[in-house]
Amino acid sequence: MSSVTGPAELGAGAAGTAAAGGRFAAVGDVLALTGRHLRHLRRTPEKLIAVALTPVAMVVILGYLFASVITIKDSGGVEYHDYVMAGVFAQIGLTCIGITALGVASDMGKGLIDRFRSLPMARSSVLVSHTAADLAPVAISMVAVGGIGLLVGWRTDAGLLPIAGGFALLLAFAYAMLWLGALLGMVLRNMEAINGISALALVILSFMSNSFMPLSGLPGWLRTVVEWNPVSTVSEACRVLWGNAPASSGGSLPMEHPVLVSAITVGALIAVLIPVALRTFRTAAVR
Repeated sequence: MSSVTGPAELGAGAAGTAAAGGRFAAVGDVLALTGRHLRHLRRTPEKLIAVALTPVAMVVILGYLFASVITIKDSGGVEYHDYVMAGVFAQIGLTCIGITALGVASDMGKGLIDRFRSLPMARSSVLVSHTAADLAPVAISMVAVGGIGLLVGWRTDAGLLPIAGGFALLLAFAYAMLWLGALLGMVLRNMEAINGISALALVILSFMSNSFMPLSGLPGWLRTVVEWNPVSTVSEACRVLWGNAPASSGGSLPMEHPVLVSAITVGALIAVLIPVALRTFRTAAVR
């Protein structure tokens, strides 16, 4: 028996082919723009230095200079330089907020975003490529911080999978912060305002967490706030995965189950920040 293909089937097939072609084109746009950003990074190594400078300085100051005078109560054998490393790694993600915000605001101020909008390309590829390329200095900074940490005495007895899981969580957290930075850059656009707010976020989120000191001495209400800080849960999750967590680190849901809580929190941040940033981009680009 012969079958006859009607106009409806032909239309559906054409629509499916067009949709698939559109997805491939969007991926190509992202790859092309990501390559542009990475080439620009090679010509501006100061961006990499800006991401790595503060965490490296914290490793040297806290992990080496202060390690001999700071002890962790009920540490269970965990040295301070082992404890502090997870917090320093998490700080790299916070540093990225200002770097990405400045980059997005600069592109919008120079009219580069408008030129991209005039091209036959996916709108979302502009921000997706920006955040993807900014992961490169994050990864390089983590390698540099890890090397300095090993030099000052940081050690872990964990296996390869837990170590890789900790760094995957850190990269996911940094990726969420990159989208937060992109959103901040589109909303503020002013370089001085971006510098001030991103520096304030770095200080508050770092020191209102367990990145550098345990939470045992905090009053009850403040301890609850600090324990639910994503920086605290990510830092504690990495300590647990790497075998650097003090014996008395539990007591609440985020500290009892930091790996699960941090994975859910980071996933929720990414799921919320990406669509909000893309929606803001569609409106900000036409102002």
